[in-house]
Amino acid sequence: MTSCEDNYLSIAIPTPLRQMFDYLPPDNQANLQPGMRVQVPFGPRKLIGIIEAIKSDSDYPREKLKKISAVPDQAPLIPEDIMQLCRWASSYYHYSLGETLLQALPKTLRQGKPATREKVAVWSTSSPLDESVTASLKRAPKQLKALQWLNDYPDGLSEPELREVGFSKTILTQLQKKERVQVREIERVDRLFTEYDNPVRQPSLTLNPEQAFALDGILESPSFHPILLDGVTGSGKTEVYLQAIEATLKAGKQALVLVPEIGLTPQTVKRFRSRFSVPVACLHSGLSDGERLQGWLAASRATAGVLIATRSGIFSPLPKLGLIIVDEEHDNSYKQQDTLRYNARDLAIYRAKIANCPIVLGSATPSLETLVNARKGRFSHLEIKRRAGHARPPTLELLDIRQQTLHEGFAQSLIKRMTSTLDKGEQVMVFLNRRGYAPSLICHDCGEVADCPHCDAHLTLHRMPPHMHCHHCDYQTAIPWSCPKCQSKRLQPVGQGTERCEQVLEQMFPKTPLIRVDRDSTRRKNALSEILETVHTGEPCILLGTQMLAKGHHFPDVTLVAIVNADSGLFSSDFRGLEKTGQLILQVAGRAGRDKKPGHVIIQTHNPQHPALQMLASQQYSRFADSLLNERKQLKLPPEGYLALFRTESPIESTGENLLKNIRNLLLNQQQDSSVRVLGPIPAPMEKRQGRYRYQLFLQSYQRTSLHRMLDSAVKHLDSLKLPKGLRWTLDVDPQEMT
Repeated sequence: MTSCEDNYLSIAIPTPLRQMFDYLPPDNQANLQPGMRVQVPFGPRKLIGIIEAIKSDSDYPREKLKKISAVPDQAPLIPEDIMQLCRWASSYYHYSLGETLLQALPKTLRQGKPATREKVAVWSTSSPLDESVTASLKRAPKQLKALQWLNDYPDGLSEPELREVGFSKTILTQLQKKERVQVREIERVDRLFTEYDNPVRQPSLTLNPEQAFALDGILESPSFHPILLDGVTGSGKTEVYLQAIEATLKAGKQALVLVPEIGLTPQTVKRFRSRFSVPVACLHSGLSDGERLQGWLAASRATAGVLIATRSGIFSPLPKLGLIIVDEEHDNSYKQQDTLRYNARDLAIYRAKIANCPIVLGSATPSLETLVNARKGRFSHLEIKRRAGHARPPTLELLDIRQQTLHEGFAQSLIKRMTSTLDKGEQVMVFLNRRGYAPSLICHDCGEVADCPHCDAHLTLHRMPPHMHCHHCDYQTAIPWSCPKCQSKRLQPVGQGTERCEQVLEQMFPKTPLIRVDRDSTRRKNALSEILETVHTGEPCILLGTQMLAKGHHFPDVTLVAIVNADSGLFSSDFRGLEKTGQLILQVAGRAGRDKKPGHVIIQTHNPQHPALQMLASQQYSRFADSLLNERKQLKLPPEGYLALFRTESPIESTGENLLKNIRNLLLNQQQDSSVRVLGPIPAPMEKRQGRYRYQLFLQSYQRTSLHRMLDSAVKHLDSLKLPKGLRWTLDVDPQEMT
């Protein structure tokens, strides 16, 4: 803090330049601190930057420095612990500190808008919920559920809070017309979560011995200790989280819960808000910019006791942080694939260290990196080997479909099993990790396949609505009537996507409701919540979907899971491909038999003797992980080594390759450490994407410090070059996707 006009301000500005910029304080401006937003002249523009430091000297003459234009805030928006986290992320991922710091703020604050709490429309019940009201809404179950939910909140709930737990504005408006609810605008009040008499609304469930042991391990110390909570699917990890958070709240501390995708937030938020009386804030991409700002402010001002967020939530200020939970820690969604390519799981560990609080990494299929850390004693390893309550693990069956006659991709024995399951009044899940109607459209006469003009990829055929679609660059076009090469009209779909599978299953089971869950069917706001609500009625149905179904969902009436195409991930060119396939199969299998009814999983395969499938079928994830670790050790690949990946893309094929050759030669000429291997450049597995040619250069080492030393040298060299127009390069440290 300073009011001295002789000081200099080091400002982080959101530009790719990896340097700070010196400015002079404005006239008569006191109380400037690191972490505060400032508006600064930067060339012809005025930009929002962050005060990174206040110093007594500068490398530039004072008369040549410009003054800051404006200071929007009275206090820092980015506290010291988040500044420290951003400095580490900027250094580790070799990214501009200015862009990293601005990423820690919601979009509205990056644009310079005020950090203020807005008026909010709050919905509440207009009369007591008695038997007559309940009876009048019997034919409107969604309205009744919304009314029952609001009845537990006498002060009312805002529209975003209601939407986050699955109640749309349409439902609220219908209740308002019936004079069952009322809406009023109120000023938000920053009431500390610690001012609530009791943070808990509902009593905890009774834990089994394994769950209780895990909870004790989490709570044994309030200081930093990373914990792998290795619990089989359906083992009740969420209940352990809830009770650990309860203890954290009672100690006057906040909890941060990271989930991999927004698809998980409605059910997670609903369960957490049912349990806790303190405010539970949310941050994810499904919210508007204004809603995200309000969630961020609630967390940063300690109004919310719990923050549930996707990966970007790791940068949210929590002044009383006492616990971090990373659910489904193995999930690839925690890795940012553009701009600052950070891994939120790894940043969460560093943040817990800064806050000196426990961090729990939960998964039924832990990543190999986390498993190795646990086995080497860096993390505590807590296991829950049996399912909660009366549920038992599902049985897994490998169905050999070699030489079998398949009906549109389904074996006869699988169809019979699905029929008998539905006849018993139970639900079936069919997993197919491919969107659209068919992966490609081929000419039967000449073999021409419909390709994307901008990518080295086939166009996917969609039927609802009818069109051809590239899922890599979003190019869309009409379905052709004839082959552009030979003009034949004998065009036919090849392969099977969820839309085609939906059509086939509707023909097989015309009297059974079929629910498709993929990115196309859930684009509409609240679509996923409404779909899941239908499943939770318990009526017999077929649930068909992609990997969106694999993550954390609880379907108590699903007793049969069918994995239609298990072979697609067994022979990936990505060294992580088999690990991801194994995790996905076990996660999908874990949706079966999660309640009292026994579950069964059928995996259709042309490779029933594949060692990985054999281990997965016996549900031996630990053995499966051991086999992968042995391969990685021999090849010195993560987690038995470290990897970084330079990527280039350019409209001209040779420019990206030439730039990477330049970098390769520089590194080999400077190299004094034989522990780092430089491999490439080579074309990316999909060389052309969005009309741009892509090349890759790998750096591999078994010593992290040696690798980062070479990355520093390469990045400095790249920053000094004037690149051809249209050429872009990126650096991905610890890449999760090699393709």
